[in-house]
Amino acid sequence: MNNVFNPKFFTVLKSGLDKKQLSTDILSGIVVGIVALPLAIAFAVASGVSPEKGLITAIIAGFLISLFGGSRVQIGGPTGAFVVIVYGIIGQYGIDGLIISTILAGVILIIFGLLKLGTILKYFPHSLIVGFTSGIALVIFSTQIKDALGLPIEKVPSEFHEKWLIYFSNFNHINWTAFVLTLITILITVYSKKLTAKIPGSFLAIIIITSSVYFFNFDVPTIETYFGSIPNSFHLSIPNFRLNELPNYIAPALTIALLGGIESLLSAVVADGMIGGKHRSNTELIAQGIANIITPFFGGIPATGAIARTATNVKNGGRTPIAGMFHAITLLLIMLFLGQWAKLIPMPCLAGILIVVAYNMSEWRSFVSILKGAYFDIVILLATFFITVFYDLTLAIEVGVILSAILFMKRMADISENRMDSIVDNDIIENYSNLPIGLNIYEISGPLFFASAKRYSEAIEEIGLKCKVLIIRMRHVSFIDQTGLHNLKDAIRILKSKNITILLSGVNPEIKEEFKKYQLTNLIQEDLIFDSFNNATTKACEILDIPSSKNS
Repeated sequence: MNNVFNPKFFTVLKSGLDKKQLSTDILSGIVVGIVALPLAIAFAVASGVSPEKGLITAIIAGFLISLFGGSRVQIGGPTGAFVVIVYGIIGQYGIDGLIISTILAGVILIIFGLLKLGTILKYFPHSLIVGFTSGIALVIFSTQIKDALGLPIEKVPSEFHEKWLIYFSNFNHINWTAFVLTLITILITVYSKKLTAKIPGSFLAIIIITSSVYFFNFDVPTIETYFGSIPNSFHLSIPNFRLNELPNYIAPALTIALLGGIESLLSAVVADGMIGGKHRSNTELIAQGIANIITPFFGGIPATGAIARTATNVKNGGRTPIAGMFHAITLLLIMLFLGQWAKLIPMPCLAGILIVVAYNMSEWRSFVSILKGAYFDIVILLATFFITVFYDLTLAIEVGVILSAILFMKRMADISENRMDSIVDNDIIENYSNLPIGLNIYEISGPLFFASAKRYSEAIEEIGLKCKVLIIRMRHVSFIDQTGLHNLKDAIRILKSKNITILLSGVNPEIKEEFKKYQLTNLIQEDLIFDSFNNATTKACEILDIPSSKNS
């Protein structure tokens, strides 16, 4: 168990805490807490839940992810990637459905960690990740148009194209004050770092815009308009559901788990590069699972590792999980003592902050770069992107993974097919300028699995029927599956019926064991299976009754 779940925090405690680093971690945590404040509120509102749910998530999940996580510097909490998922789940299943889905996702993440799947999740194709990340960014941007322009729309449709149809039909009712406040928020968020790097741009934008709206009484909606006051406390709550409804939540739970797992591990990898460290991926997954099981009982939403906040932590000197814990403590203190003022934040200000988040999420440079690349990557990118935008993220991830697997197998099959050829080489058997009459040699130049098995077996039959002895070289066969074994046995059975002798060379011990297990050795005797090509050619010469190089 220690190999699977070994939190970095306890490793740091065992090695001892440096007082100077401890103070740096505390200061970094405070800064990250201030950065996380507007984001936690904005992500909650965009997800269709009340603002305090974002704060609760950042506080509880953020603390637990730092306490139990496998990264020294990971910052956990609500992220933009979950906005679309949470909004969709609430629309379909309600808030109780979201709580159940999140808890189930936490269980799935723990199972992923215990099964040591942390490494596998990191190998999702880059084109798939960029596809759904860019799709989420576009959807987030589209959800903020109403508040950014102050449009008088009571209920915005959930479908992407319907959103824009209703936006276009209401453009003549733009609230120009809201539009200007959104624009100023974007400018402050993006360019404030040129004036001061110590105060986060989004936090500065909230202070300036909220103060302006309050003192000048601008006619724009605020958090209080939609949600009322923000509570300065939270309590334990149990969701209402029937056991027979549990299967309904498997699909959204799996989506939350996959996206949360991928995003947290990507964030940890980025952080490793910044600090020269190495995270424990399976421990990180288990920590994410624990956080997502506990947080919903207090009113929180799904949480994962946040790349931007993690990078902020590293840049401010955070090097241990204590920084992440103090980030959560900072948010708790803000919620307890300053939460009453958060209700005054204007909705156009939150919209501006989320538009910047959406832009940063879009990875448009990577998107354009992939469009200039290989056909396979373009297919995965566009399929994942358009399904995310026009349908839903659950289907997008499923289709993306399936497409990635199919196209990978197609690539492998194409590579194998390009290398398929009868090997006729003057150096294969010494003392012969050409292969002797009656002998052919064929090399399987890659894994023998279902995507390439049929083509290989056809080639073996075609070449084998032209000789008396066929040597099948298998030095590059790293693995063989059931389809490969089945097709190989069929090809050998056909050739043996024509009295053609089959020899195998370069067979590694693992493949040989597979042959024994699935009774291929009933068709080819073990003394005709060689680990050396030279031994196989010597045996072939004996069968054909011609002198071998060893006898010449």
